Amino acid sequence: MKRDELIAATHALVDEGDRLAANPSLPSLQVWLQRSDDLLAAAWGSMDRYHLAWLMVGKPKSIVRGRPMTPDEEASYVREVAEQKTAALRMSLDAVERQGMPFVGESGGVGATGTTATPDRAPDRSGLPTDPALAERLADARRKAESHLDHDAPRAPRPEKMQR
Repeated sequence: MKRDELIAATHALVDEGDRLAANPSLPSLQVWLQRSDDLLAAAWGSMDRYHLAWLMVGKPKSIVRGRPMTPDEEASYVREVAEQKTAALRMSLDAVERQGMPFVGESGGVGATGTTATPDRAPDRSGLPTDPALAERLADARRKAESHLDHDAPRAPRPEKMQR
């Protein structure tokens, strides 16, 4: 997927999310959620339950259990979920469009820095600024860590009284 394709598809899903919030429909919400999940997974990787819980997507404040929702409850649910997921899509759009962040599913395109992105490169590994002092700090941290290598070595036996 190219950057301009991701931006266009995300804009379309944001617009559709706004339409869903204005004119709620549960079947339309279900299709839209699947399409937006597929797009976000292609761009950023799949989201597990922890990520979705953190985003609060699909976790309405007043959950109806054990009975069908009334039309008003259903409309309220659709609005709330659409607003939450649209906010997540807007964050994704901001990351790609304004911040120029590389994304996992990228297969070309030009980022904000003007360089062509590398396909399938983790977002946290590309485009990082170089720091000349980083190598020295890393070597120092490794030297300090080496002085602690014996911390998991067996120690002197404990007296029998203390062995419980």
